[in-house]
Amino acid sequence: MNNARRASRGAAILSTTGALAVLGTTNVYAAEDNVIAEIVVSAQKRTENLQEVPASVSVFGEQQLTRLHATQLADYATYMPGINIGSGGTPGQTTITLRGIAPVGPGSVVGTYIDDTPLGASNNYANATFFALDMMPYDVERIEVLRGPQGTLYGAGSMGGLLKYVMRDPSTEAPEFRAGLEGFDVAGADDAGWGARAGANIPLSRTVALRASYFTQHTPGYIDNVATDEQDENDVEQKGGRASLLWQASDTVELIVGGLWQRLDSDNNASMALELTSIDPPRGRRNLGDLQTSHPISEQFSKDVDYYFATLNWNLGWGEFVSASGYSETHTRQQQDASITYGSIFPLLSGGRVPEGLSIFNVTLDLEKWTQEFRLASSGDGRIQWRVGAFYTEEDGGNLQLVDALDRQRRPIDEFLPYLALAALPTTYKELAAFGDVTYKFNESFDVIAGLRWAANDQKFHQISGGALLPTENIPGESDEDVFTYALSPRWHVSEDTMLYVRVASGYRPGGPNIVLPGVPPQVEADELTNYELGVKTVFAEGRALINAAVFYIDWQDIQQLQSFAGVSALDNAGDAESRGIEFESLYSVTHGLQLGLNFAYTDAVLESSPPQLNNKFDVQLPEVPKWSGAVTADYSFTAFGGRAAHVGAGWRYVDERQSEVVTLTNNLAYRLPEYDVVDLNADVQFDAVSVNVFVKNLTDERAFTGGGTTVDGLNFPVRLDLNVLQPRTVGLSVDVQF
Repeated sequence: MNNARRASRGAAILSTTGALAVLGTTNVYAAEDNVIAEIVVSAQKRTENLQEVPASVSVFGEQQLTRLHATQLADYATYMPGINIGSGGTPGQTTITLRGIAPVGPGSVVGTYIDDTPLGASNNYANATFFALDMMPYDVERIEVLRGPQGTLYGAGSMGGLLKYVMRDPSTEAPEFRAGLEGFDVAGADDAGWGARAGANIPLSRTVALRASYFTQHTPGYIDNVATDEQDENDVEQKGGRASLLWQASDTVELIVGGLWQRLDSDNNASMALELTSIDPPRGRRNLGDLQTSHPISEQFSKDVDYYFATLNWNLGWGEFVSASGYSETHTRQQQDASITYGSIFPLLSGGRVPEGLSIFNVTLDLEKWTQEFRLASSGDGRIQWRVGAFYTEEDGGNLQLVDALDRQRRPIDEFLPYLALAALPTTYKELAAFGDVTYKFNESFDVIAGLRWAANDQKFHQISGGALLPTENIPGESDEDVFTYALSPRWHVSEDTMLYVRVASGYRPGGPNIVLPGVPPQVEADELTNYELGVKTVFAEGRALINAAVFYIDWQDIQQLQSFAGVSALDNAGDAESRGIEFESLYSVTHGLQLGLNFAYTDAVLESSPPQLNNKFDVQLPEVPKWSGAVTADYSFTAFGGRAAHVGAGWRYVDERQSEVVTLTNNLAYRLPEYDVVDLNADVQFDAVSVNVFVKNLTDERAFTGGGTTVDGLNFPVRLDLNVLQPRTVGLSVDVQF
């Protein structure tokens, strides 16, 4: 078989940590004469050498994830240029930006996939921007990051790019078993962290194989709450499992079916509270101790993901047929302390009868998603290559927001019963799409890839509200729209090892029905962008050095933003933005065993226009987009301890300052998150089937803020800063056995 997933098994993968990650048990420096081995990806839904893909793609391999002890996106994403991870205080409360396409508006701007299946909501009422798929990366073969719009191949919500988890497949070749234990210490935590994992590949016959895995991870808390005197309040539990079954029905047909589940539970957020020292712009200082916060109401968070799939690959000789079916259920629960926002205005709401008190804001998001994709692609390497496909998805989503009012003794307030406010927004989203692309080879060194996608979606929702703050109502709404996206990629092989390419591509984020109020447009339209890109990919120095670089310009139009309609906030297509920048990643094998990496990105992403009533400030960076980011890495493999394979590695990553939200000219609440840099270390040695790994994350215990911003009271007046922190210095030891 020659499908995109199985053909990559055992292939060498370039990691932007500057190390060459080889899957399986092959040594990292297996290539002869210190030459960088071929890098295989499936970014364009076919198996390709990374150096042949006319787009900006980074790959993070399984070995690098293990060495870094990666448990969430924030642990490794900054080693790849152009991507920034914003955190709400736990894994799963995650925003992703690529190429400056910021989380402006509630709908997702970066797509997330597991193999051939998209996960996450497409509509605007699921808050997908703030709860991106952030998997514990166990049993992951590699993670691919595709920068720039991927609307032609991957469809809605991927206009900034795509994050793709490629999982390990079953194999009929040989049995495999692996298991591991680890312990670690987090600076500021009284308890130790620990984790355990196990996985197996079991050939059941010559044509059938099973792969299964399980993990559990406990990360201790390190934030102290002065309001409740609770120490280390932000414990996080992650656990999950996966099973997949391969049936090689014939030499030309294979079927893989399986499922994955992950559970995340956090007692509270990794957040620090700071005192405001100025309001416009917001500035703060530490009036509490290091790693301290203050909130009387706990802020639990949980996210459950259940995912099932069936993928059929059929080699027709003249072509390859793929059927990818997926079903997923995602349940997200978030509790916030809303005492500052709502509790502060109890006297105003009650005419002075009720004093200030406490308030709990609960958000419950449920999503049930079905997807089906069919693809048929030509085989061989003739002058013309083609691919056509069809895609369908149906989503049922729930968004329940409930605000409770309590007195200082945590008792419900009679005047605000049964609740202060309730808003429910159940939705359905259906989309049908058809796509295709053609590659025409003018000669052996020059070809052009052209692609087109048509998508139509139909959405329905109900606006249900009640309580002391909101009118009691149940109003339906609906919308429908058609969108075309395209991609055009000429590429020129200057030599056997150097390729130049140009890429022009478009992407979109679906619009949808608006809340139903007088003066509010009944529907917000899709916002769209066009990406213009010039890139070079080259291997030189007799195959020991590699550079991939790109410059880009993006025109983002009709951005979906919240604006006021007679005092009520609703979505509208409001303004345009531009993003331009450079992405650079490199790898150099200095000597046999020593590899160095340098990666960086420069991104200038700013609003260019918006309606006067929004009063947005132009020519300042969009939220959560660092202007500069980068990483420097070094990896050295050698023999020690009587000929044992050993490795030491180090990485330094840097993230420039970022705005917490769109900057406005008046009532500016955007906090400028400071720049930070982090050093990570790792070392491992192999004792036959046993490997021992020592890791240090955040060596200098940098107090880096990865999200959060200004907290306001019920009158929208700034009160304090609540900032989410990167995990403090973490030192650990991991032991794994594999045979």
